[in-house]
Amino acid sequence: KDFEPHQLMMSATPIPRTLAMSYFADIDISIINELPPGRKSITTKVFSDKKRNEILETINKHCLDGNQVYWVCPLIEESETLQLETAKETFQGLSDYFVKHKVGLIHGRLDSKNKKEIMKKFQNNEIKIIVATTVIEVGVDVPNATLMVIENSERMGLSQLHQLRGRIGRGDKKSICIMLYKESLSDLAKQRL
Repeated sequence: KDFEPHQLMMSATPIPRTLAMSYFADIDISIINELPPGRKSITTKVFSDKKRNEILETINKHCLDGNQVYWVCPLIEESETLQLETAKETFQGLSDYFVKHKVGLIHGRLDSKNKKEIMKKFQNNEIKIIVATTVIEVGVDVPNATLMVIENSERMGLSQLHQLRGRIGRGDKKSICIMLYKESLSDLAKQRL
């Protein structure tokens, strides 16, 4: 007698082979490794944070072309123990620099009403650049967003980077993801990025 599937599980996150073998040992696994129709591949670039000024010019060009930008930071505000870029400082810096482009800020400490209002403005192209924490990692679909900058990307895992990068390239325009790192990269971090 043939078996019929009674459960379907889906994930957009790449699951490492060893984890899949142990976690899904008795389940058939299918991998869809092609883009949805009409989508273009996303170019990923890795830069030292010393190239920040060049990236600001790239952002300006994307905005002038009618596109939108995500700038992702690992922290909301300063930490006593971690010396990482923060969403609040980045928002202030980008707001001061991009006087002709509306800059928004979204993070996990905002109440859900505020988050929805900010994301609606971003989806409606009222906000050109949105500074965010990883709160935008899932459930966000803005086809006009063509550029993403991820601060301190060397500190994030492969699945998280993949999920974040998946916020761009959702339309028919060419998209770029810029991974910014501080200081020197370990061999493992280089491979991951």
